[in-house]
Amino acid sequence: MSLRDQFPILQREVNGYPLVYLDNAATTQKPQVVLDAMSHYYAHSNANVHRAVHTLAGEATEGYEACRTKLKQRYNAERVIITSGTTEAINLVAHGWGRANLQKGDAVVLTEMEHHSDIVPWQMLAEERGVELRYVPVLPDFTLDMDVFSASLEGAKLVCVVHTSNVLGVRNPLEAIIEQSHAVGARVLIDAAQGVPHASIDFTEFGPDFMAFSAHKMCGPTGIGALLVTPAAFDEMQPFMGGGDMIETVTVDGSTYQTNEHKFEAGTPRIAEAIGWSAALDWMTSFDLDVEHARLVDIAGWVAQQLRELGMTVYGRHGPDDAAVVSFLHPTINSDDMAHLLDARGFAVRTGHHCAQPLLQRLGISGTVRASFYIYNTRDEAEAFVAEMKDIVETFA
Repeated sequence: MSLRDQFPILQREVNGYPLVYLDNAATTQKPQVVLDAMSHYYAHSNANVHRAVHTLAGEATEGYEACRTKLKQRYNAERVIITSGTTEAINLVAHGWGRANLQKGDAVVLTEMEHHSDIVPWQMLAEERGVELRYVPVLPDFTLDMDVFSASLEGAKLVCVVHTSNVLGVRNPLEAIIEQSHAVGARVLIDAAQGVPHASIDFTEFGPDFMAFSAHKMCGPTGIGALLVTPAAFDEMQPFMGGGDMIETVTVDGSTYQTNEHKFEAGTPRIAEAIGWSAALDWMTSFDLDVEHARLVDIAGWVAQQLRELGMTVYGRHGPDDAAVVSFLHPTINSDDMAHLLDARGFAVRTGHHCAQPLLQRLGISGTVRASFYIYNTRDEAEAFVAEMKDIVETFA
């Protein structure tokens, strides 16, 4: 069975045309093995985890914890906290680490490339605690101003940076950022939602203190993600959600907490989603992620050049380490109109500000059209997309 045949949704038609799904930076499609794993759990092993000794509970617990074990092995991480996604993982750092370690006058360094999920939690904390937020600007070549970054580190306690921009596809100079941040004693949080699906990452060797990402951007289910944490940073965190499973003892006088990752996973966890993600992680071992990444960046670079020749403004550079994301605008055709015209022929793309309004404000625009490619996309689809864009421009420009 071919790779594409393993994705049921890719067999459907939209408006009478074969679906060409190019909205992968928002979410990826799921192979049949992921759908089957989740259905099997609900049909055969549905039970809560960590609480009972009966057979179903044991199977559910084993399936849930297998996901954590595979994440630890795949990313070489000692501590993996399972969350609802990247957003909750970043909020966990803000509440669990930030509230315990940041005081009035401390500085948090952010960038203008950040997704709203890595801006709003820090703005909330800044309002609550009087923490100073410093933003590293984006240069005209779509890279971070590293001179400003270096100057922003004085007195910084935390640096938050996106691994790869969901708008530009630009991969940031993370090694230098981590090294410089640690040199001044600052912790580092990496938003790797767009990086993990495309890059092989050894968390321990890479060196950040926190790394957040989601399953649904790497062929897993929605509603689940992870926060990787170094042992030292983990010991500095305090739980911000209380309830079942995260405790050791509870009395009317007070409670004590677990010392492992369960300390930050209050309540019934995302069991079916973890089992689905576990299946996705197994499935992803069937191909070379680095080889696929190179193939997709080559496709994206070609598409970007074709769009430029059609008079589009393309936002990004499509270097070998960047993501296969092409954000663009036509000078006269409205972006939403463009997306509707593409959808009418079966092409699924994204429009809008992509939850990155500060970046778009820096670029002087309110939104883009974004085509993003993943492992099941082909060169034939890219060529069909460009051909459709040519027809749209010739008809409506």
